Amino acid sequence: MDLNHRLVPEHAQAAGSRAGTSPRCHGDAGMFPPHSHPLGTCAHRPGVENAHTFFIPSRQKSSMRPENQSSVSQFLLLGLPIPPGQQGVFFTLFLGMYLTTVLGNLLIILLIRLDSRLHTPMYFFLSHLAFSDISLSSVIVPNMLMNMQTRQQSISYGGCISQLYFFILFIGLDNFLLAVMAYDRYMAICQPLHYTTIMREGLCVLLVAGSWILSCVHDLLHTLLLVRLSFGTDNIIAHFFCDLLALLKLSSSDTSLNELVLFTEAGMIFFLPFGVILGSYIRIGTIILRVPTTKRLFKAFSTCGSHLSVVLLYYGTAAGVYFFSSSWGSKDIIASVMYTVVTPMLNPFIYSLRNRDIKQALEIRQKSSMRPENQSSVSQFLLLGLPIPPGQQGVFFTLFLGMYLTTVLGNLLIILLIRLDSRLHTPMYFFLSHLAFSDISLSSVTVPKMLMNMQTWQQSISYGGCIFQLYFFILFGSLDNFLLAVMAYDRYVAICHPLHYSTIMSQALCTLLVAGSWMVACVHALIHTLLLVRLSFCADNTITHFFCDLTVLLKLSCSDISLNNLVIFTEGGILYFLPLSIVLGSYIRIGTIILRVPSTKRLSKAFSTCGSHLSVVSLYYGTLAGVYFFSSSWSSKDIIASVMYTVVTPMLNPFIYSLRSRDIKQALEMCMNRVRFLKWQSLDSFVAVMGTRR
Repeated sequence: MDLNHRLVPEHAQAAGSRAGTSPRCHGDAGMFPPHSHPLGTCAHRPGVENAHTFFIPSRQKSSMRPENQSSVSQFLLLGLPIPPGQQGVFFTLFLGMYLTTVLGNLLIILLIRLDSRLHTPMYFFLSHLAFSDISLSSVIVPNMLMNMQTRQQSISYGGCISQLYFFILFIGLDNFLLAVMAYDRYMAICQPLHYTTIMREGLCVLLVAGSWILSCVHDLLHTLLLVRLSFGTDNIIAHFFCDLLALLKLSSSDTSLNELVLFTEAGMIFFLPFGVILGSYIRIGTIILRVPTTKRLFKAFSTCGSHLSVVLLYYGTAAGVYFFSSSWGSKDIIASVMYTVVTPMLNPFIYSLRNRDIKQALEIRQKSSMRPENQSSVSQFLLLGLPIPPGQQGVFFTLFLGMYLTTVLGNLLIILLIRLDSRLHTPMYFFLSHLAFSDISLSSVTVPKMLMNMQTWQQSISYGGCIFQLYFFILFGSLDNFLLAVMAYDRYVAICHPLHYSTIMSQALCTLLVAGSWMVACVHALIHTLLLVRLSFCADNTITHFFCDLTVLLKLSCSDISLNNLVIFTEGGILYFLPLSIVLGSYIRIGTIILRVPSTKRLSKAFSTCGSHLSVVSLYYGTLAGVYFFSSSWSSKDIIASVMYTVVTPMLNPFIYSLRSRDIKQALEMCMNRVRFLKWQSLDSFVAVMGTRR
């Protein structure tokens, strides 16, 4: 046995067996070539049934913490007690619950923001609670789903501490916001005449800001007290996330101070908001029961019913986990699932089903989405198209048709080569195949409509068609943006960490990066589309462009577009500059590594590795910046720049990668040789058949 490895104790193996884990290695398999996992190899001990051991490098250093604080560099999350063979069912179930949580709470936030009737203290607090619920689920569920799918249950020390920090932050924030909302309901029912005076905007902002500050201080205190502890050989957490109590039980240090703070400061943080809630509802009950009438009872229940349901669900399961459980077992894990997964998912349903204002706002949005003419006096727009001289429509039609067919066929060829050639089953070409698909989709959103308008001379597009085109244009445009950043990071790891490349860029990480890119792009496109459909459009319906671009549509609106502009220059700017900074940071780091010991061979290898990607990045970001950040008004130059990144760049990508990538050229040559071989084989068979007939 290698002396540089140590063995996790046998009682940890037993714990893993009791939790329902089966003996398995944590290496990656599937699309990418097999490689060793950072945890090492998995070996079965002879004579011990269903036992498995994990070899962990004892000299591996953690970048997130000093070595003198803990003897472990990672933990093993046993996860949920799922029966063998049912992983797929539970994965689908929790994925559906998580997506419902995110989309449902996002819908609540958007409805509150878009409907002026919901601009009240109650819904201001509810929007923050919805954001907190999204964040709480996002801290826990994605990692749990990834562990289910990849069967890699390890989490680094730094990752565990980060997860714990944000979990305590958002669970504390939920706690305070529920208390604030109870106080708001008390003022609305018990002091209705003074409600608007007391619950003014300044007090509401102060209450929310105070909740955030107290939550940050609370979780920072517990996190700092935890990182001072040491952890011995036992690194198995019998849970599906890094919970504070579970980590304290694993520590080999004295945890008396942590437990003292947990049951004093944390107890106060728990019971103080709970006391505010109880006091508010007791006071509400006494006020109503003084003169009990059916009308008063119904009004109070309709006002407080939603909040009271969420409070009971939240505090009931939280109390069951932390105050009435003797040890961490299946019942406690199920209770944890209730308040970390189920409660955030149910909140949108509770508030939408039991709240008349939310239901009315949702109905209005549904009607307006089905009948856009209610919000806009125009039922269609007029696309002026490209500034083509008269008499040259046919030439430009042929040109753009050829470019579009080249884009589709070239990128499809890239996807097929990557799929058919096993040598291209690497992270770099996995990302490239998704980029090729995104390029096909981006061109297909705009070019066919442009070609049809050129040929038929009908430049109109319906309101719904315009919104539809805008959504998918933003979706695939931003997906290109994220995938280029992911590919830059992949090149950085390949050049700067070549020995650890196969370990870092595992199949699970690659899938997670692509799935994350798709998810963020969808949310990004949905936000801008929903903010646009709330606007009204007056008499002017002429779009001086060849497709429905967001900036042009905002200029046509006769509504207030300040919110749209704010979101574009904040959220849109962040989603533009964050991937760009990743690209720049990756190539700056690559350049510094290469220039430390400059040589012709190293420069040639780096250029052959990164040249294709760097060319595409320069072409994409250069034209995109020219259109959206350096143009004062829409003119012929801006339209030409738009053509560059919507038509030309997707067309050039296959040529850039095929001409500059040796692997793609070799795969193409092999494919052509295979086609020639099959052609000659079929010709020989034909000649042989004809000869026998003679």
